[in-house]
Amino acid sequence: MTRRILVTGGAGFMGSGVVRHLLDRYPDYRVVALDALTYAGNLENFPTDVRTNPRFSFWHGNIRNVALVEDLASEADAIVHLAAETHVPRSIADNTIFLETDVLGTQSVVTAALKHRVERLIHISSSEVYGSALTDPMTEAHPLNPTSPYAAAKAGADRLVYSYFTTFGLPAIILRPFNNYGPHQHLEKMVPRFITSALLEEPVTLHGDGLSTRDWLYVGDFCEAVDLALHAPLPSLRGETINLATGVDTPILAIAEQILVNLGKPRRLITHVDERPAQVRRHIGSTEKAAAALGWRARTSLAEGLSLTIRWYAEHPDWWQKLLWMRSVVITGPTGSKAVY
Repeated sequence: MTRRILVTGGAGFMGSGVVRHLLDRYPDYRVVALDALTYAGNLENFPTDVRTNPRFSFWHGNIRNVALVEDLASEADAIVHLAAETHVPRSIADNTIFLETDVLGTQSVVTAALKHRVERLIHISSSEVYGSALTDPMTEAHPLNPTSPYAAAKAGADRLVYSYFTTFGLPAIILRPFNNYGPHQHLEKMVPRFITSALLEEPVTLHGDGLSTRDWLYVGDFCEAVDLALHAPLPSLRGETINLATGVDTPILAIAEQILVNLGKPRRLITHVDERPAQVRRHIGSTEKAAAALGWRARTSLAEGLSLTIRWYAEHPDWWQKLLWMRSVVITGPTGSKAVY
């Protein structure tokens, strides 16, 4: 059966993964990617077989362009909404674009989905909306305590989508993935920054003591969860919020150490700097609802996922070397002081 899927943020790390997954898995599906191609969107995330696929089309545009979003939504059976500004330090340096894209952009998408009676909308939220873990593990009922402008913007979008479900009956499903990593991820993110620094034998920089923990989710497992959310019976999923997690948290320091061991690089490359503002101390997600509602559990171990990711960056220097200058963000404090993150 032919099905038309619109993926917003489709040229980004996670979005392009979803695009490639759907085209590969479903030979009758048509997939449309919409992306503003900011610094984090990259057409090189679409290999030649995707770019030349007659079932794939790409639109360069911003989700705040209401007319464009409505045009694309009018031809979509389902929408996977990933378009967002996503990097915590950037949100501290300039939070206006985060509110404009993550909240107002989401309003554009949900309004178009409602107007054109899209069969279902999969909204990709973030575990960052929870703040630091108050419970072990963090269930979907965990309080929302966002600690950064990015997290606050994502929390606003998350609840906006839910309000459209409760007020207007929008057939929305909210997924809250924990820390994604894998091939094609921008170098501003921790795992690819550590990998590329190690490959270049540059300092692998950790904020604070490096003992903050995260629940690390391989991007291939994330794409499988989105696939299931697109195809599971809708009546049991409408309005539901579902964590995508592994149920295991690992310190950031341990990630750096594993990367160095994998690449045969010395541990002395690890360098500690001041803690980042708005740092979340611990994230560990409950996996029970995803298992019950979607039949999904993460299949890729951290060791396997890191190995796959390291190999990809080692084999694709042409993809990431042009991004090296964007690995750091300069944050200007209220007193005019500056720090690099």
